[in-house]
Amino acid sequence: MPGVDGTRYPLHEPGGQRWQAAVTAARAELAADGCCVLRGFIRPELLGTLRSEGAALAPHAYYTVQDVNAYNIPLDTQLPEDHPGRIVLRRGNAFVARDLIPRQALIHQLYTDTRFQRFVADCFGLTELHEYTDPLAGLCLNVVAPGNSHPWHFDTNEFTVSMLTQEPEDGGVFEYCPNIRSREAENLADVRAVLTGGGERFIRRLELRPGDLQLFQGRFSLHRVAPVAGAVQRHSAIFAYSDTPGLIGTAERTRQLFGRVLPDHLAVGEIRGDQLLD
Repeated sequence: MPGVDGTRYPLHEPGGQRWQAAVTAARAELAADGCCVLRGFIRPELLGTLRSEGAALAPHAYYTVQDVNAYNIPLDTQLPEDHPGRIVLRRGNAFVARDLIPRQALIHQLYTDTRFQRFVADCFGLTELHEYTDPLAGLCLNVVAPGNSHPWHFDTNEFTVSMLTQEPEDGGVFEYCPNIRSREAENLADVRAVLTGGGERFIRRLELRPGDLQLFQGRFSLHRVAPVAGAVQRHSAIFAYSDTPGLIGTAERTRQLFGRVLPDHLAVGEIRGDQLLD
C-alpha cells in the first residue's frame, strides 16, 4: 500500500482479522458521532513526503476570499427571513483541483488504490464506494493560509475522507456538529444557533496530526476549519467518494471552490440521493 502503516492498518489483508478489528473500531466511532480518526495512518518516514508534495501543490490553489453561506448556494436565493442560509460567512480557504495533482503524488496513489477504497467502504458499512466522476472535486488539496478559515458548511457528498498533510503553527482546529441534520430534516433552528454563536452544545473539536486519516459524514454534520494563526499554512488532502456512481458538483459550487467549471459540470449538473438544500 502506498505509504500506509500496514501493521496498524493491514489493507493488504482484506477481510483478515486485523482488517476486521480496524473496521469494527472505525464503525463504532462513526456510529457514535459521524466521525472517526485513524491515527498514524501514513508511515512516519513518509510524513515529509506528504508535506513537501503539498507545499509544491499549494501555489496552484485557487485563492480567493468569498462571501458564502453554509449551504454553498447563491446568496440571492429566496429564503425566509430567519433561514440560516441568509447568514453570510467569509470563506478564505483555497483548493488545488484534482486535474492539477500528479498521478505519482502519494495522495493520488492512495485515492485511486482499490484496496484503500475497499477498506474505506467497509469502515462506512457500504457494499461499494465510487470515486467522484467530477474531474475537479474528486481529489483535492485544501489550503488554509494564516488569518483565514474554511467556514461552517455541509459537504455535497455523504462520505468524506481526508488527511492532514501539514499542520499550522496555531489554530486551524476542525470543529463539527454531529448529525445536526438528516436526510429527512434540515433542523434549521439548530443550524442557525451554531452560525450565530448560540450553538456551543452542538460543537465538537478535533485535534488532527499529519498522516491521520479522517472518516467523516459531512453531508449531515455542519463543520468548519477554525481560523489559522501563525506563519504556516494548513494543508489537507480531501478524498471524495460516494456510495452511488456519477456524482458531479454544481456549476455554482465548482466556481466557488476552483474558480472554473468544465463541460461536465454544465452538461450533467448534479446527482443527489436526498432533497436537502445542498
